[in-house]
Amino acid sequence: MNFDSLCASRFKAERSRLSLKQAEVAALCGVSREMWGKYERGVAVPGGELLAAFARIGANVQFILTGESSGITLSRDEMELLQHYRQAPLQVKGSVLSALTTGSSRERAEQVIHGDVLGNVIKGNVTIGTGGIMNKNTKRR
Repeated sequence: MNFDSLCASRFKAERSRLSLKQAEVAALCGVSREMWGKYERGVAVPGGELLAAFARIGANVQFILTGESSGITLSRDEMELLQHYRQAPLQVKGSVLSALTTGSSRERAEQVIHGDVLGNVIKGNVTIGTGGIMNKNTKRR
């Protein structure tokens, strides 16, 4: 395999996308910073073990080798979030989804009144709160 200048530049681009310095990614992949620099300059060709290690920390190896991306590429924080989500109990997953989707509904709330209604009938995504203390001056005997 000829690790040409395009592969070398994509190798560097993946490291940058992951917000890693050469020394950091080299340590994570088990090589020296100097060797990593050679890969990024196209002077040396990374082997399968190194590419697999790079992929485990989030690099898109298909993109490095072919220039074509395979589906969605996640950032490091997105990968960490997904990893924690997959390990979470079902109740936590529900809470996370609820927190992430709160307020994202584009549905407009509307007030619907039919006839003589004492109170409100609400249709749509609405949160109702009193916003204060009821019967504040009531004394207990």
